[in-house]
Amino acid sequence: MLDSYSDILTVSDVMKILHIGRNKAYELLRSKEIPSIKIGKKYIIPKNMLIDFLYDRKK
Repeated sequence: MLDSYSDILTVSDVMKILHIGRNKAYELLRSKEIPSIKIGKKYIIPKNMLIDFLYDRKK
């Protein structure tokens, strides 16, 4: 499913993958539920971190 995405995801990528809106995506990033790196005003999300988030939610 995530093979078509690069190893570094954007907020838009996360929104598409999780089928969530922009507000929810930023809420998850700000709360650190989805680990990310913030550079200036931009969030970048390593794909393996999103996968870890998905596995943790499954438990």
